[in-house]
Amino acid sequence: MKKDIHPDYHPVVFKDTSTGDSFMIRSSATSKTTVEWEDGNTYPLVTVEISSHSHPYYTGKMKFVDSAGRVEKFQKKYNWDKRKGEEGDAKKEGE
Repeated sequence: MKKDIHPDYHPVVFKDTSTGDSFMIRSSATSKTTVEWEDGNTYPLVTVEISSHSHPYYTGKMKFVDSAGRVEKFQKKYNWDKRKGEEGDAKKEGE
């Protein structure tokens, strides 16, 4: 095996933001934030939205995702609903 071509593989704490659970595994992930673990040592902390502690496949519980809310949020973010109304009004006034 060649030396100095593999990433650093070290213990990392992952925190699931949806459940608040934390777990430590070995990974090459890095982070500027750190946390003191149960053994008293400090490890890099990586936050994730979904992990095996919250994913429906592993927990057996299905979460219902509101996809319509996502579309409305996207349209609101880019002002699509307002733009359509303004363009329609401008055409009517110009006619």
